[in-house]
Amino acid sequence: MTQLDGEQIQRQLARGPLPPALLIAGQEILLVLEAADAVRAKAREEGYAREVFDVDARFDWDELSASFSAMSLFSNRRLLDVRLPTGKAGKDGGEAIASFCANPPPDTVLLITCLEWSKKHAENAWVRAIAKVGHTATLWQMQRHKLPDWLLARMRARGIDARHDAAELLAERVEGNLLAAAQEVDKLALLVGTAPDAANDPRNPARKSSKAIDAVEMDRLVADSSRFDAFKLIDAALAGETTRALRMLHSLRAEGEAVPGLMGPIVGPLLTLAALADVKASGGNLSAAMQSQRIWDSKQSQYKRALERHDAARWEQFAIEAGRIDRISKGREAGNAWLALERLLAAIAQPRAGRLLA
Repeated sequence: MTQLDGEQIQRQLARGPLPPALLIAGQEILLVLEAADAVRAKAREEGYAREVFDVDARFDWDELSASFSAMSLFSNRRLLDVRLPTGKAGKDGGEAIASFCANPPPDTVLLITCLEWSKKHAENAWVRAIAKVGHTATLWQMQRHKLPDWLLARMRARGIDARHDAAELLAERVEGNLLAAAQEVDKLALLVGTAPDAANDPRNPARKSSKAIDAVEMDRLVADSSRFDAFKLIDAALAGETTRALRMLHSLRAEGEAVPGLMGPIVGPLLTLAALADVKASGGNLSAAMQSQRIWDSKQSQYKRALERHDAARWEQFAIEAGRIDRISKGREAGNAWLALERLLAAIAQPRAGRLLA
């Protein structure tokens, strides 16, 4: 039916019901994931029950084919959400997808997402089969000159009023990395979003002015957002950079941060890594597990290196210790939360970590 780009697929979804099949693929992971999320949200609105299929080298395509005619226990309508990271369906997969498109079952939508894509992928017969009955959206890396407008639209959606020169400056800072750009916009929303709490917060640099943010103010705001850098704190520990992680921790403490505010960005990755370590220990597909956990491509190599540093039992211990530190910081358990957090970060960063948490 239609070959779409990222903006077009959003408009198409708003116009009418879901088609029988959709393919969302590309090299820009953020755009692919957000477009797929828009399809899933539309499916929820229309009463579809979602069934997820994570495709790896051992995936049995007969399982998907069998689901074409199966009945859902929860809804007469079904969204078959097929995650195909490599974009390579193979002979069996291609035949299964083409068979679906040749005679789409009633009240069933097939969504396929791919995080690796090239023009060669688009030549496959199963891709053409989807295009005949549904929509295909290919989301290539965003061109540099389009990034400021993309940032302006994203900031407006977060309640941030900014001028084009401010978006230009932010585009320079993120150097074309959309994942980093989205994170920066989210940080800015915490500082200058239009929520009442933000408007009244004395730490909010923009609270006294209703003018649009210009480049000068954007420069200051991006610098001010450093107080939300607990994300970089755990990144440094996962990268094995002990000295940098501890220096950042001391800096955050000196700036007046409290331990409870740091624990969210720390606990989440540790729980994820504990789960991934179990998959790795059992011989499971680590790449597929990372995709299911929605770990960004830019983070996957860091996570893999961190997993090489410690075994599954150690990652479980780290996650448990993070929970204990969180309780200490909230007065629910005795101890020094700052000292315990310092030891935890050092233990994560160093291969021989046992004695640090003893």
